Amino acid sequence: MSELTFMAPAIPCCDNPELKKSVQVHIDDLIKPKGSLGRLEELALQYILCRGSRNSGINKACLYTFAGDHGITRQKITPYPPEVTAQMVLNMLSGGAAVSVMCRNAAIAYSVVDAGVASDLPDHPLLLKRKIAPGTDDFSVGPAMTTDQCRNALDAGVGIAASTDADIIGSGEMGIANSASAAALYALFLDLDGKETTGAGTGASGALLERKKEVVSGAVEFHRREWDATPFDAVRRCGGFEIAQLCGLMLGAASRRVPVVVDGFICSAAALAAMRMEPGVADYLFFSHVSEEHFHRSFFEKENIRPILDLGMRLGEGTGAVLAIQIIRQALNCYHEMATFGSASVSRESRE
Repeated sequence: MSELTFMAPAIPCCDNPELKKSVQVHIDDLIKPKGSLGRLEELALQYILCRGSRNSGINKACLYTFAGDHGITRQKITPYPPEVTAQMVLNMLSGGAAVSVMCRNAAIAYSVVDAGVASDLPDHPLLLKRKIAPGTDDFSVGPAMTTDQCRNALDAGVGIAASTDADIIGSGEMGIANSASAAALYALFLDLDGKETTGAGTGASGALLERKKEVVSGAVEFHRREWDATPFDAVRRCGGFEIAQLCGLMLGAASRRVPVVVDGFICSAAALAAMRMEPGVADYLFFSHVSEEHFHRSFFEKENIRPILDLGMRLGEGTGAVLAIQIIRQALNCYHEMATFGSASVSRESRE
């Protein structure tokens, strides 16, 4: 298997010392104690470096929730049947899901992407049909996808990024058993036993959770023997169509200097694949929150990543990304709209 099976787009370098210095000088001139806005200052700086202009703001934000089914459900490792994926997508389209409510109230444009749902979904203004196949194959007995399917899924994600006029993109996912695929990818990329990276997902517990761990661990060991060590082959072997399209979205957005806000456990696995394909994509990723899903916190520690929020959430859908986009917006509002010491003739001197 060769990495040439997918040609990742070129990603511009965010390193711009002159711009960074200019932005930092402005941040420090805002009327406040130096550094008192904490991470909001870091977020504003990172966003502006991504966009390449100190005047950059967020005029439009959008979020894509990618949905797909997984053949690994045949191993009976989830408390819900695969039919729930399509049912949840319909709920998202009708406005009844948490992410639908959040986007509506945050003025964030929202779409659901059918990356590989097993059921046929009706046409809907909020639905993007990018189905690669009606679910992946069972990765416990063979690769989840063919080479062509994996490449097509990655390219589809790149294409979605190219089609948007948003200044920032949020990522989300939905798919019964996609936490098993994500756990397998973490294990492959980080050279860990699948038992260490596998958690409850949609609520597996007791004997069901133990079976899930055994199945994922066995699948990882099976693929590790055949894996050619490329990120593409890891996604082909253990990923989902929604995970592959998320990976492509992140790469495609970064190539256009558009930041992507990464949701939780599954989206972070897609981000890890993207970072292994093109390390420069990391500068364009904002990790929204640490999920309560098992191993997510450990992933951040291992990769030295600091997520924006820690709210005990583990829903997925893109809910954490919506919240983080609002925080990034406020960081930029402060950067652009606060008065400066110079403009307001306020003394910088302290009496201490």
